[in-house]
Parts: sequence; structure tokens; C-alpha cells
Amino acid sequence: VTRNIVEVICMSPKTSNNGFVFPLYLYPDTGKQKDIFSNVEKTNAPGGRRPNLSEGFIEDFSQKLKLKFVPDGRGDLKKAFGPEDVFDYIYAVFHSPEYRKRYSDFLKIDFPRLPLTSSKKLFRKLCGLGGELVKLHLMEKKAKNPAKYPVQGDDIVDKVRYSEPGQGAKEGRVWINKTQYFAGVSPEVWEFHIGGYQVCQKWLKDRKGRKLDIDDMQHYGGIVAALAETMRLMENIDGTIYSNGGFPDAFNAKMS
Repeated sequence: VTRNIVEVICMSPKTSNNGFVFPLYLYPDTGKQKDIFSNVEKTNAPGGRRPNLSEGFIEDFSQKLKLKFVPDGRGDLKKAFGPEDVFDYIYAVFHSPEYRKRYSDFLKIDFPRLPLTSSKKLFRKLCGLGGELVKLHLMEKKAKNPAKYPVQGDDIVDKVRYSEPGQGAKEGRVWINKTQYFAGVSPEVWEFHIGGYQVCQKWLKDRKGRKLDIDDMQHYGGIVAALAETMRLMENIDGTIYSNGGFPDAFNAKMS
């Protein structure tokens, strides 16, 4: 999730992989050059934007929830819901460990399909949990940082490795060179993957040969904290789904 321009290689011809971008809103083209989005009409929303959601999807979800859809921002989740509520709901469902496990075979070959709930209560709760995850991943919400950087040195990233708790210390350590490390990183956080990347390892390996400054150290600590909080919220998402009927009954077994 991002509020800004995404990684440039996502659409680069230099990579053999295709990149897919799903903007929540589409904006009208004010230039003369026509493209596939040129038929987007201007609205009264900021920038004249409109939600990038199909009419059929909106109608189907609105009927299930018995809520009115507002075309911009959020609703009160009592009488109305908006595109940003839908986004938070999607974000929560796709971060459900049980969802990923249950539909793992399908996720390997196709885009994820979204189960639609008819329960306002479940929808509101998942919107809340998804919203927390979004803020966390945008680094707009600060989680408690368990990582410490206790040893002084040259702060240059050399060989990145991990030592588990009990291997010379009570806490897990992420080493950036022979003498310096981030302490207090659990094995679960160290092993956490997003897509095909092991986050805690990749961030440091991408900076090999570079000297970490204070902002880098604080940012890495923020990543560790965000991943730990992400795992907690993912457990809460599964717990919320199961307390409201579980898979697939909570969603009426309907995928969209």
C-alpha cells in the first residue's frame, strides 16, 4: 500500500515480470493526450476523482450490507460506506492468515478474490483492523519499538546475519557487521515475508556498504515494530472472522 508513486521497476521493460497497480481512485486527464483513462469524468470529489470500483461490485456489496455507497472517502458504517472503507476491508481480509492458507492454491495462479460479507458488524470490525494495518504500513502509526542498537562502531552494513535467542544473548540479534547489531528482534519478525521478500533482511542487504545514520537506525527499528504489530493484527483478523462465523460461512461463501 502506498500514497505515493510506486517503485519504478514495477512497470520497467527491463524485468521479465509484469507489474500490476490498483489505484483506489481514478482522476480525469486534463491534458490533450488521450489514454485508457481519458473517459473518466470529473466529479465534485477532490481532483475530480472517482472510485476505481466497478458498478456491479458496488451494487452487489451495497445490497449485501444494506448500506448506501458514497462515492468518495468513508461512510459512517451505520448507514453508508465508501471506497476507503472497502479498501480497509480488502486489506484486512487479504492479511488473514487463514484466508491465505485456505486459498493458497488459487493465490498462486490468479489475483485474490474477495469474499463479501452481509454482516455489518463484521464489516465494521474488519474495516477497523484493515485501517490500522494501512496506517502501520504507511508508517503513519507508530508501534512500540522493541529493537535496540547498543554497540558503537563504524555503522557500515557489511554481512547481514541473524542470531536467534540463546545464541549468545537472550534476545534475537540482526547483525550488520562483525560487532554491531539490532537487538530485540524476534525470530518471527526476522522471518516475516511480504511477497517474496524477507523484509528485515532485504532492507539491510539493499544498503550493503552504506553507513547507517540515525534516521536509518530509527527507521529500521520502526520496520521491526511495524512487523511485530502486523502479526498481532493478523491474528486479530482471524479471531474476528471466527467469532463471527468463520470461513466461509461468515462470507456466505460468495467470492467476488
